[in-house]
Amino acid sequence: MNVRVPAKINLCLGVGPVRDDGYHPLATVYQAVDLHDEVRATGRDDDQITVSVHSEMDVRSEISVVPDGDDNIAVKAARLLRERTGISSGVDLSIRKVIPVAGGMAGGSADAAAALVACNEVWGTGLSRPALEVLAAQLGSDVPFLLHGGNAVGGGRGETVSPVLARGSYHWVFAMAHEGLSTRAVFAEFDRLNTGAEVPEPVVPDALLAALRAGDAEALGAALSNDLTEAAFSLRPELEDTLSIGIEAGALGAILSGSGPTALFLASDEAHSLDIAFALSSAAGCADVVQSRGPVPGARVG
Repeated sequence: MNVRVPAKINLCLGVGPVRDDGYHPLATVYQAVDLHDEVRATGRDDDQITVSVHSEMDVRSEISVVPDGDDNIAVKAARLLRERTGISSGVDLSIRKVIPVAGGMAGGSADAAAALVACNEVWGTGLSRPALEVLAAQLGSDVPFLLHGGNAVGGGRGETVSPVLARGSYHWVFAMAHEGLSTRAVFAEFDRLNTGAEVPEPVVPDALLAALRAGDAEALGAALSNDLTEAAFSLRPELEDTLSIGIEAGALGAILSGSGPTALFLASDEAHSLDIAFALSSAAGCADVVQSRGPVPGARVG
């Protein structure tokens, strides 16, 4: 059983004060984009769950840092599904990575979502999408959205997902960094930078939702926002230069995706995205440039 699963980007990311459980309340709008990982699940006669990870793009995905054992989130997804359904079957999971690792585009969460869908089919456990979403929320903040795809508002720590009324398709250019950036480290830096300050509860900007409803790319570009930007810049100053290059090339908007370091640039059309990609190709902090479109569906068999 082969499942394709998209990357996610955050069109906005509002971050609130750290909670007692160590998490931050988030207010975000997700969009799924057509940069896909693939997870293939093959049933076994015994109870073993294995994983192998492959990529033809080693620089982009930093494949060597992806766990290949029980710590892999796709394995955790398969184990959780098995525990909740009471089956004893095993599975071999093969992951083809295209989404960058530690790039702020939910590559690990995407693989977990794909593993839930693939194992549900291979094992014949018959769980509905809403039932899989309950399990997804236990695996990570972005996993439920990657079952949905499209556009959605995320709340809580990102795990509560509500569809967004939206029109149109959007052209994006992604500037991939030479190395990933730890989400945990970025949030810790956010807390350090805000020591002693009153951090407000996060909200999704009305202007961004209005732009999506209208299908207005220029308005959307102007409404992009990310509260983790300064923390990411503090840890990786070269990211600010990358964003500046895209803006100078005429991007409608520029933002880091999630905790970074992937930088996103909104273009008006495909020709415009080519111009932005060309400008970024010589940026010192940019290892690769990818053009993409969104929104697209979430994890799907096929």
